[in-house]
Amino acid sequence: MPSQSEDVTIDVPDAGEAPVSGRYARPPGASATVVVAHGAGAGMDHPFLVGFTDALNDAGVATLRFNFPYSEAGRKFPDRAPVAVAAWRAAMALAAARAEGGPVWAAGKSFGGRMASMAVAEGMPAAGLVFLGYPLHAPGKPEKPRDAHLHGLKSPLLFLQGTRDPFALPGELESVAERIGPHARIEWTEGGDHSFHVARSGRGPRENGASLAGPVLRFLADHAPERTG
Repeated sequence: MPSQSEDVTIDVPDAGEAPVSGRYARPPGASATVVVAHGAGAGMDHPFLVGFTDALNDAGVATLRFNFPYSEAGRKFPDRAPVAVAAWRAAMALAAARAEGGPVWAAGKSFGGRMASMAVAEGMPAAGLVFLGYPLHAPGKPEKPRDAHLHGLKSPLLFLQGTRDPFALPGELESVAERIGPHARIEWTEGGDHSFHVARSGRGPRENGASLAGPVLRFLADHAPERTG
């Protein structure tokens, strides 16, 4: 059976912003929910995120994509962290209310994932975090890492990263994951850039997003709550 999907409106009262848009999809008997935030340069309906969430839905996982307030309002510059964190809290609360007691994960592309991790560091409940290209540092500036808040996180963390991603090249994330602990995992896409595009692969953004569903599904299965009864 196809997923039941709908447009939703998410209030963000803590940020003093107007409500933001979301797209919620829930296949019958969903095993988990993954809430997904976009990166700094694209909204929730970018083909990369659509491909990613569609692939999760096809595998029996519910999803909620949502816009940050700046994207909803048509502004180019990303929200400051307190506003983005407030949007994350609101989106997770909506997803949790519909999750029927199942686990709710937070995932995000670049900026969206980093803001999710900051929200969790500040106490937002989440079964775990999935990073679709973590922006460890600005390109060419590895001396200014954005990882301090990650090291106290206790939830399962999955870093998906392309080997040609200038925001975190091979050899840079490993030490971060080691400091976090064994609950952090890295999986590399060989030849992938920050958008997981592999040269001469023939794949478009939608296919690139869908290609990440496999490792995410395996990670969710590895950390699925034990059934009782």
